[in-house]
Amino acid sequence: MSPRDQFLTEFRGESIGSINSQSSTDENFQNQVLRPILKLQNDLFVASFLNYITKYKKDFYAQSIEKKTATIENAIQKDIKYRNALKGMVVGLFTTEEYSLYIQNSSSLNKRMMNMLIERLKSQVQLFEAKTSV
Repeated sequence: MSPRDQFLTEFRGESIGSINSQSSTDENFQNQVLRPILKLQNDLFVASFLNYITKYKKDFYAQSIEKKTATIENAIQKDIKYRNALKGMVVGLFTTEEYSLYIQNSSSLNKRMMNMLIERLKSQVQLFEAKTSV
């Protein structure tokens, strides 16, 4: 294992979620790799979304909670440029071995990654309000 790979593995910490013999390969990857990276990068994702709404969704703060969560979902699902930037924030923290596993089934793993990220940001929608009043 290269020093970079060893550092990344230690830096991210333990797996999040259950891993057992009946788990699929994608589920194991999600719990061992994606969840720890999403947790580690959470502040960056929040800052990134704050920048996104400042640039492209100026009326975000006037919207209802339901519309705000829909805006989060639409931004990640439909804005390909933004989606790719978020994906890069995650993939950049893969080890070389994890990247090899990722490219074998990137479509399914990207879907899992983006769905978890959408839920993560939606669950923190109040943070976006708090950030504006500081």
